[in-house]
Amino acid sequence: MIHELDFRVSYADTDRMGVVYYANYLVLFERGRTEFMREMGVRYRDLEEQGIYLPVMETQVKYLAPAHYDDLIKIRTRISDLGRASMTFEYELVNGDTGKRMALGFTKHPFVNKSWKPVPVPPAVKDILLRAVVPLAKEG
Repeated sequence: MIHELDFRVSYADTDRMGVVYYANYLVLFERGRTEFMREMGVRYRDLEEQGIYLPVMETQVKYLAPAHYDDLIKIRTRISDLGRASMTFEYELVNGDTGKRMALGFTKHPFVNKSWKPVPVPPAVKDILLRAVVPLAKEG
């Protein structure tokens, strides 16, 4: 499954050069990831209430084209890997008006408890998320 979320760039998202500040792409990834999980019926809040957390352990962003104030960005999110105690999301940001790719990236998340010890993906959550796993083609 590929989840798509529209986001309009606000002035606060940009830097002095008038483009989206580079670190804000990670915030866009988080927005996409959170809404993807919500649509699947797995809310972060519910996991945290069960004592399960999904910190980011690895990330990468490949910047392809700048996003500017008032651009409409489509945040496309998918799960590319679901392991025993971790998952990886991949992202594609495209200009909503032109379709031009703006950024590609991924985040990898371990499932951990309150003591930061790895825990297996809860079976009910794994059953839901396995239906959504779609590997992204690697860039050449």
